[in-house]
Amino acid sequence: MADTTPPKLTPAKLSAAKLTARTPFAGLLPISEGATTLSEVTHDAITWISPAKGKMATVSKALAKQTGASFPDPGRIEGAAVWSGPGQALLLGPTFKPIKGAAASDQSSAWACCALNGPDARAVLARLVPIDLRPESFAEGHVARTLLGHMNCVLLHRSADRYEIMVFRSMATTAAHEIAEAMALVAARSRHL
Repeated sequence: MADTTPPKLTPAKLSAAKLTARTPFAGLLPISEGATTLSEVTHDAITWISPAKGKMATVSKALAKQTGASFPDPGRIEGAAVWSGPGQALLLGPTFKPIKGAAASDQSSAWACCALNGPDARAVLARLVPIDLRPESFAEGHVARTLLGHMNCVLLHRSADRYEIMVFRSMATTAAHEIAEAMALVAARSRHL
């Protein structure tokens, strides 16, 4: 019978191990198809913030002093602060210092973020998300918690031809695949019109 005892790990063997940090979309993006490009977006930090009951104004003022962005209104983006649910926001980028009266949690490793750019970006997303993306309904500066295919996502409308998509890190490969398929379909349709 073969020996199934695992090898002993010595400090020398452990120190020789090389770990490499990888972004969620490493090796998957960028992708260009027709007039649309999907690329990874990285943030120095992503922090979830939720003011305690009755503390919204105080927290918003302190957040604005710290980051230049006050707490966002529902469905809106305020600088680096992105609404993410009732009484909740995600702070994208700047390092967050605790604010009295607010719960906070570092979410930097939890999210995969990408940007969809180009004149067909809205048409691509229309195949994937169940919300009205027309500019009069989902204007620049708007954000929505919605579905991307079968995945939960945070969808940000940054500018006329730019949307940012945030999915849970474990869904990065699936999100890239789903968006790439929709990009290919929209590009094929454009070629045959």
